[in-house]
Amino acid sequence: MLKIFTTQLSGFFKRIEEQEEFQFEDAARILAQASVGEGFIYIYGVEEMHAITLEALSSAEPLSQAKALPLHELDQLTSVDRVLLVSRFSTDNKAMEIAERLKKRDIPFVSIAAVPKEIAEPSLTALADAHIDTKLLKPLIPGEDGSRFGFPAMMVALYAYYGLTFTLKEIVEEYE
Repeated sequence: MLKIFTTQLSGFFKRIEEQEEFQFEDAARILAQASVGEGFIYIYGVEEMHAITLEALSSAEPLSQAKALPLHELDQLTSVDRVLLVSRFSTDNKAMEIAERLKKRDIPFVSIAAVPKEIAEPSLTALADAHIDTKLLKPLIPGEDGSRFGFPAMMVALYAYYGLTFTLKEIVEEYE
């Protein structure tokens, strides 16, 4: 099972790398505006995606100018700030609520989430200034009974986060 999981996961990483290249650049440019200016990059991860916030703030390589986004402080953001919003799916209710509040206040933001193939409801893709699609819509390993398991949403989101931060680092270094 681990071999199947590893093979499938590697395929998702490769698809994100190949298909989201321009989104990484657009997203990094948006976040760079806060990095090289007077703003902050506020990060909000819905549910398990809070781990992205922890990675950005507490890892061995913290993201410069990054802060956690407490929802009660959302109205304190200014036009020089940027937001990174991460959820499992681009249609997540909590993520959509935050995105709508950011849009109303004209705060630019980037989102990372899987985009369902048929979007019948509002999506982060319509609201975000740049969106990175993790592409993970179902578990990776087929069970003997026809069910599936092994849904590494956090792992693909973390891969997308690193792709974004590497691109951001390149942009900021060019600016300096």
